[in-house]
Amino acid sequence: MKSYRKELWFNVPGRRGFVNITSQVREALRESGVREGLVLVNAMHITASVFINDDESGLHHDYEVWLEKLAPHDPVSGYRHNVGEDNADAHMKRQIMGREVVVAITEGELDLGTWERIFYGEFDGGRRKRVLVKILGE
Repeated sequence: MKSYRKELWFNVPGRRGFVNITSQVREALRESGVREGLVLVNAMHITASVFINDDESGLHHDYEVWLEKLAPHDPVSGYRHNVGEDNADAHMKRQIMGREVVVAITEGELDLGTWERIFYGEFDGGRRKRVLVKILGE
């Protein structure tokens, strides 16, 4: 069995954002040489997420609105975690959106549905953060 590891780095300039990372994961898969197996893609920061969904701007807007309703940024004083910080909401948004995804690899390709894409979700941006891509298989 082969094992391949790669780190992807992101610096989303705003507080929040969604980045389609499907092409970077596909490139890592090509580099790995794995034809059959699994790829794990996970955010290595507790205020960021990796998830799978459609790459459609209306959906991304709806996520922003929905997440802000569930875990509003303001008032920051409403969170006990925010003593000296202002990112408690980012931790909660990450919890909702998830830490990682696992995708099957079939015949050297990501086995994604027609509209499925892999995203990095940032909820406390403005600094470099990493995503781990770990590929296992034959």
